[in-house]
Amino acid sequence: MSVVETLLAGPRGRRLLLEYADAAERLSEVQSDHSFHRAVFLAVYRLDVDRGSGVVMFGPGAEESRRTVVTAEEVADRLSRVVLPEVTATAVRQAMELSMDFARYWQEPDGADVLAATDAVRGALRRVAEHVAQSPWTEWWSTDAALNEQWAVGWSFGDADLLDDSAVGRPAAEVLSEWSVRTAVEEERALRERPTDPTASVGGEWWSTPPTLCSSRLLADGTPAGLWFVEDGSDPARAVSRRITVAEGARVFEVDGPQAWAQLCRRFPLDVTGQKRHEWYRTTGRAGRWVMPDWLRVAEAYDGVHLTAAGYLSAATTEIPVDDDCASVIAGWAPDETYWFTNAARIVADDVRLWVSESDGERLDWVEDDQSPA
Repeated sequence: MSVVETLLAGPRGRRLLLEYADAAERLSEVQSDHSFHRAVFLAVYRLDVDRGSGVVMFGPGAEESRRTVVTAEEVADRLSRVVLPEVTATAVRQAMELSMDFARYWQEPDGADVLAATDAVRGALRRVAEHVAQSPWTEWWSTDAALNEQWAVGWSFGDADLLDDSAVGRPAAEVLSEWSVRTAVEEERALRERPTDPTASVGGEWWSTPPTLCSSRLLADGTPAGLWFVEDGSDPARAVSRRITVAEGARVFEVDGPQAWAQLCRRFPLDVTGQKRHEWYRTTGRAGRWVMPDWLRVAEAYDGVHLTAAGYLSAATTEIPVDDDCASVIAGWAPDETYWFTNAARIVADDVRLWVSESDGERLDWVEDDQSPA
């Protein structure tokens, strides 16, 4: 699948394009009226499943705006006139971050995701996709794990010591064994106690990530991808990145799209219908049997699993058919993440960088702490 088709295939890819176009209009000196941004705002208000929860209107002119109907076709028309500037590494990274900010597995897709999926807007987004796909800053999206430059990222929301050795974690085999038992117990309990109606108001664990060490590559500016790309983030104050060394010949399964994830689920199926059916119904609208990879069994065949950025953009927050009677969801992952199951990946204890977050009032930025170990 080409980068263009990848971006148009899934909710996260389309949302990236929508956010990129919105940022382009805001930066344009030609389109100072921001007609595309306003059209999206008004259209999203009516498309949001809980009207007024995602887009709130108040103050002078709010009542008139609530009555204003903007169609997807009108949004597409305004989008076709947005001037697209030269793609920068920062611009596509920020568009990726924004797309991830709105990845939701515990409730229905928001109005902007619904808008981007309409035939009219999706068609207009193709021009944006072709523009973004030509940039060298997106070439890494389709590449395998960069095994020579892996970094694990940890977070702090207070005064915890980020360099404490306990942050390194326990052996993966031990963690996976405990996870397997806990997941089986939770599935049995969920099948026994939770309603089978997927529309019931029931919450639980929505993610399909392993509980083990996770790492990602360095971006063009030398920062780890894991600093920026986080679903359901919480704006931590500080972070630490630790270099990961990967043994030569490490067996890494590449998830480059929905077909690869489905293959992993078919080979190592774990039924999680009882505990996932309500959340995954909300994000996909599908009722039925759900599976995810059994990470304990995956670890018998592979040292790690890597999700490419293209795989994330094309498949996250969407239903992935596995077999005739079951499906799965890539939930809680981030672009370019590799989860490790064996000692083929090891943390380098003395190769550490500390980071502090700064905000301009709109976006969070990460800068290296001058107290980082030499």
